[in-house]
Parts: sequence; structure tokens; C-alpha cells
Amino acid sequence: MEKPNWTTTQEFIFSAFPYSRGDSVICFIPLLFIYAFIIVGNLVIITVVQLNTHLHTPMYFFISALSFLEIWYTTATIPKMLSSLLSEHRSISLNGCLLQMYFFHSTGISEVCLLTAMAFDRYLAICSPLHYPTIMTPKLCAQLTFCCCVCGFITPLPEIAWISTLPFCGSNQLEHIFCDFLPVLRLACTDTQAIIMIQVVDIVHAVEIITAVMLIFMSYIGIVAVILRIRSAEGRRKAFSTCVSHLTVFLLFFGSVALMYLRFSATYSLFWDTAIALAFAVLSPFFNPIIYSLRNKEIKEAIKKHMGQAKVLFFSTTGTQRKIS
Repeated sequence: MEKPNWTTTQEFIFSAFPYSRGDSVICFIPLLFIYAFIIVGNLVIITVVQLNTHLHTPMYFFISALSFLEIWYTTATIPKMLSSLLSEHRSISLNGCLLQMYFFHSTGISEVCLLTAMAFDRYLAICSPLHYPTIMTPKLCAQLTFCCCVCGFITPLPEIAWISTLPFCGSNQLEHIFCDFLPVLRLACTDTQAIIMIQVVDIVHAVEIITAVMLIFMSYIGIVAVILRIRSAEGRRKAFSTCVSHLTVFLLFFGSVALMYLRFSATYSLFWDTAIALAFAVLSPFFNPIIYSLRNKEIKEAIKKHMGQAKVLFFSTTGTQRKIS
């Protein structure tokens, strides 16, 4: 059978952004603020955990690892969104699109695995407090984090490799705000609905999400069972408070991810596709530093201490300079 004479598309144009210059600027300013806040907020958490020895515990090790992944997770998409909002030619090369998809999904899957490891950490801390220090050693924490990253960076490779072999021709208008599997597959010249691989991709996403949710859910069943056996209300409150931040981040992140990737044959309008994508790619990472700093007494106190030290250093330096002059 003779192969069709296709002209391969070498770049995609993002068509989900506002067309007017004024609307683009209105979207650009809050997005820039959010991105700057994500980077600074997560760097503050990483720095505070590193500088305070009393925070050198498994829980804070995982929080700082999550903050590190969040920086790269958002950097995979938001800078390109910002440049697209200000540019008239909102394009991305085919190779650039594949790379964006790979790093966005690899860091995202790494976060999913890490949130699961954090649930296991909370389960051990509350359900086996006596054995916890001997089980959750710094070595095991590092090994779990490494395994999460390996899993995250290997899992999307087959999908990306498969998509890179597909021919793209005709329309290059990508109806999304960044490169993602379904919007890109809609532009392939082949009938992607008939390709068995697309079903495999859906199943892989479903297995990843459902497995993580089930493991976290089972961890919290064990945690709740132990907390309910604690006699004092103060003891129950204190035990549960160590899980609130993780549970909030889990619900926020997994809720929006499930809406996007557990749809199977369901389709959403461009507006809802964009809104859901913004929820897990922008808003969830934006709230994470707030949740882990404002909801965490130890991190709040450590930040206040370092801010106080910085003020003292600043005023003492300013005073010395005035005396010299």
C-alpha cells in the first residue's frame, strides 16, 4: 500500500490563549506573580529545612524533596506560558513539545510517588512510633526519594517515544496552554482513536493514579484507626495535625489530575480543559508552599527566626556604614 504524501508539521501553535493584547497582559501579570511565588516559596522551604537541624527528620526531608520537584514541575510549563502570552507567534517546536511533555509528566509522576511515600511515612510515625526511628532512617528516605524519581522519569518514556514516531500534518493549532498527550494526539495524521496504544496510555495513567490513591487511602485508614484509639482529645488533635498538610496537598493535586487523566472517552470543552490544566499545573503548586508553611508550626517558627536574624544583620550593617560615613 502506498504511503500518503504528508508534509510533517515541525511546530505547534498554542490556540487556547487570549487573542487580544489586553487580555493577554491581564493573564500574564497574575501568572508571573504565581510563578515567582512558587519558586521563592519552595526555595524558602528547602533552605529553612537545610539550615535547621531540628527539621532534619523524614517528614521534612520529603517536604523539601517535594518542594524541589515542584520548582521543576512548574518550570516545565509556566515560563513557556508566560512567553506565549506576550508573543504574537505562540509556537513551540515539535521536539520542544515532546521535551515539555516529558519533563512535565516525569516530575508530576515523581510527585505522585513522593506523596505516596509521604503517606507511608505518616503511617509509620503514627501507627508504629517505637519502631519509626529505626525503620525510617535517612538512608531509607533517600532511597525512597530516588526510587520515586526513577519511576517518574522512566514511566513517560514509552509514551513520548511512541508519540515522536507519529506523523503530524494539516492543522498545527494546539488547543491547550501547554503540550499534553491528548491535545497533541488530536493533531496526529493517523486515526489515534483506532490505535491500541492510546488505550494503553489511558490505562497506564489510570493504574498510576488509582494505585497511588489506594495506597494513600489505605495508609490513612490505618492512621485514623490509631487516632480514634487515642483517649485524649489533645492527643488526637496533635496526631492528626501532622497529616493535615499532606492530606490537603494530596486532595488538591489528585483531584484535578483525576479529572484530567481519568476521563477515558469523555471530552470537555476547551474552557474546562484549560481550567482543569491550570488547577493541577499552576494552582496546586501555588498553594503547596502556603499549606506547608502556614499550616506547619515548626516551619513558620523557623522562617520567623531567620527573618528576625536577617533584620538584625541588615540594621547592624546599616548602622556600621552610617558610623563609618
